[in-house]
This record gives sequence, structure tokens and C-alpha cells, in this order.
Amino acid sequence: AAGQNKQHFITKNTAKLDRETEELHHDRVPLEVGKVIQQGRQSKGMTQKDLATKINEKPQVIADYESGRAIPNNQVMGKIERAIG
Repeated sequence: AAGQNKQHFITKNTAKLDRETEELHHDRVPLEVGKVIQQGRQSKGMTQKDLATKINEKPQVIADYESGRAIPNNQVMGKIERAIG
């Protein structure tokens, strides 16, 4: 009978951990911000690749920011802002 409590305790903690893990997520760049980046880039006549080259990042980074898939990074955001004004 002594071992039964331990198993129940582990199962209970695992379920709690599962719930807590599901609630944790990284914030993404809002879609509105992505649209502003895209419009600013296009107003300068730049492709995603052009902008990426200018700020020394990969084109996929720009694509992720514009589509709202990127996890915001202040350093990258600052470089984008300076590049597109």
C-alpha cells in the first residue's frame, strides 16, 4: 500500500506539468508589425533579400517577421527600423 501514493503523486505532478507547459509560449511579432515592415520595405523598392542583406540577416528572418512567425528580437527590430526608416 505504501507504493501506491508515490505513483499517484507522480501522475498528478505530470498532469500539472503538462498543463503548465501548454500555457508557456513565445510571443510572436504581431501581424500588424509584419505588414508595416513589408510596406516600409516595398516603399523603398526592396525585396526581402535586399532588406536581409542590408541588415546582415537571412532572407528567412525577414519573411518570418513579415508573416508574424518570428519571435521578436529588439536588435533585429532596430536594424529593420533603421533600414526602412
